[in-house]
Amino acid sequence: MTLRKVLLLSASLLGPSLALAASPEKTKPLAGRSEAPSHANAHHPAAKPVPRKATPQSIQGRNTETIAVTARRTDFAFAAAQHSPDADTRLTADRLTQRGVVTLRDLERVAPNLTIQSINGTASTNFYLRGVGFNDFTMNNIPTVMTYFDDVPFALSTMSSGLMFDLADATVTPGPVGTTHGQSDTGGEVRLHTADPTSTLHYGVSQDIASYARSRSEAYISGPIAKGLDFRLAGQIRQGGGWQTDPQNGAHLGDADSYALRGKLRWHSDDNRTTILLSGHFVQDNSQVVTSQAVHRLIGTAALPHLGQTQAEWSSRSQFDKLIGRPEGLKPSEHNQFWGWDLHMDHDFGFAKVTSVTAFETERQGEYTDQDGTSRSEADTYRTISANAFTQELRLGSSNPDSRLQWVVGAFYQRSRMKQRFFFDYTDYAARGYMMATSFSMNQESTSEFGHISYRLPHNITLFAGLLHEIDDRSLPGLTSEIFGGRTRSFHGESTAAAQFAGQVGVSWQATKNTLVYYKMSKGFKPGGFSANNTQIQAQLDPFGPETVLTYELGFKSDPIPNVLRLNGAAFYNDFHNQQVVGTVLIPNYGPLSEITNVPKSESWGFEGTIELHPVRHVFVTQNIGWQRGNYQDFLNVNRAATNAAYAKTGVWRAVNSNFAGVDNGQPKLTLNGQAEWRQALTPGLGFDIGPDWSYRGSQAIAVGGTGFYRLPPYFLLGAHATLRPSSGKWEVTVYASNLLNRSFFESGGMATTTYFYIPGPPRFIGGRMSYGF
Repeated sequence: MTLRKVLLLSASLLGPSLALAASPEKTKPLAGRSEAPSHANAHHPAAKPVPRKATPQSIQGRNTETIAVTARRTDFAFAAAQHSPDADTRLTADRLTQRGVVTLRDLERVAPNLTIQSINGTASTNFYLRGVGFNDFTMNNIPTVMTYFDDVPFALSTMSSGLMFDLADATVTPGPVGTTHGQSDTGGEVRLHTADPTSTLHYGVSQDIASYARSRSEAYISGPIAKGLDFRLAGQIRQGGGWQTDPQNGAHLGDADSYALRGKLRWHSDDNRTTILLSGHFVQDNSQVVTSQAVHRLIGTAALPHLGQTQAEWSSRSQFDKLIGRPEGLKPSEHNQFWGWDLHMDHDFGFAKVTSVTAFETERQGEYTDQDGTSRSEADTYRTISANAFTQELRLGSSNPDSRLQWVVGAFYQRSRMKQRFFFDYTDYAARGYMMATSFSMNQESTSEFGHISYRLPHNITLFAGLLHEIDDRSLPGLTSEIFGGRTRSFHGESTAAAQFAGQVGVSWQATKNTLVYYKMSKGFKPGGFSANNTQIQAQLDPFGPETVLTYELGFKSDPIPNVLRLNGAAFYNDFHNQQVVGTVLIPNYGPLSEITNVPKSESWGFEGTIELHPVRHVFVTQNIGWQRGNYQDFLNVNRAATNAAYAKTGVWRAVNSNFAGVDNGQPKLTLNGQAEWRQALTPGLGFDIGPDWSYRGSQAIAVGGTGFYRLPPYFLLGAHATLRPSSGKWEVTVYASNLLNRSFFESGGMATTTYFYIPGPPRFIGGRMSYGF
């Protein structure tokens, strides 16, 4: 009899609940329910170590074949992370699957104080965490919140599109980062880890079918090739799901059409001191996108369409289609290709371990959006991007997790190149009446050195500190603006450079076995950049400056009643200097345009918390709470609302400037999300889960000082699921619903020359998901 059979048999004799818990902790995100990923504590040297055998961390992080019998069905996940002085939100593969997290944007439904929004309904995204972030509509600047896949930072966040499959776990880290790994940032980071190769053969498939003919198919195979050499292949196909129709002609919009592949090859030495992991991925995305609904006309007298929740209007003139080289009758859609590779090398010397992460990512993007939200050609836009980024990280750190002294030092290098071209069709806008294009390139290079150290004193007190120095250089070699059938204007190049220190100091106290309190101060740094969209005058290419923030954070983690109640929380205050936000510039005889600028002084404050509750045998509840406030303390800028109102009266563009001192930063003040679940053993080898999930987001301004249609309304969403699975974890069947109440809501918004628009959220989806592992 195999060891696994012995464990399962023993568990079944002890009772139904334990039988459901006893299963190998293999990395099978499509079929199994791994609840304790080894990545949970990987980047927190200040954490108080949990006593265990001193195994090289690099090997431990790759060991996906450990067998452990735990009361997972009555325990909370990430027990070791309860000793880490941070406010991270950690998510298992099971939780991500259960809550339908299949894109980066979906993460905002499972973490507090997090906002991830699509740009005009496309695959490009903007991040806000604790109110820190900005709308980078040209996607050519370092994001305020960095995205990582398998420890590789994606400086151009669109490059991460299509990679959310075969996941092992995810972590959302708020606040300044960069002293332990990767790249410096002011808002935080989102780290996603994909499943690694395994030393035993297994494979699996998953099929998700839902309303509007939506289909998501996944498959993986993992196992050994030779002694010490393992592999993993995984793929995903997404189709259908479009829910928008044009009331003028009944045309259908929004179907997904994409596929992605990922491969991993891992070698480790006989003594497990050296590990080499080579990964590669490819994504092809030809999906249609959600298009906008116009909510207010700023210019002109043409009536706006009255649309229902799932309706939209769009247009594509044949002349414009020919200009951009796309098929006639083009719908709002993507035509994107992403590919890349990364090489991880770890070696444990006994006294220290060294890690090298080398990566190269590319992006080829073609993106058509109808931004005016009408059938007229007033702001139809097609964007092409050709970009690549090379990163290299090298770090050396302590290898004994039980040592009182934990340390890491390292260096990071990044080089990126980008070319963009925006095509605009203003034919039906009387003040312009032409098609035009804006083209530019961008070159960027940065280096940084970092270090972090912690020491555990008597009485379970740990002191920790980190330091980072970064140099960033970037340039815009030149930009051209061409009116087809008219003039072409060329602008001279611009460049900007920055060198800054960032760091962190703090103290944590393990007051009891189940209670940790901590305090830390962190300084974050983010380099400046350029606004390069629809440039009309040279001044629009002036670079905006670096952003710095000093963050104070006080937090606690506790399990006051182990396996029954967990309470984690943190309060924060952010003191910003030159915070990067999207302001407004008025171009004479043209109109207001968005421009990334610096706010000399601003602040934000708030708290976030997580409650996990297991009050009775079968009931499990998780509730995330996020609350934040912020305001500008000194910010003179064009008042877009007042400027538009003045133009409506006079027909002449005249800038109305306001000092927005004391004005709210516009981010949602309250975010709530959670779920409740009833877990029942039907037989000694079969379990059943059922329960609702929910999320609430407060209103958000889409222009500085926004009110009325300049502000997205709040919304509440309700979902539910029911799952059947055996104790072996080999298969799983789920039925689920999202937006169960079929609420009409809006996820993001903006301005497009003549109108203000909202991007609507999806209606109710009802679906089923089946998976099986062999």
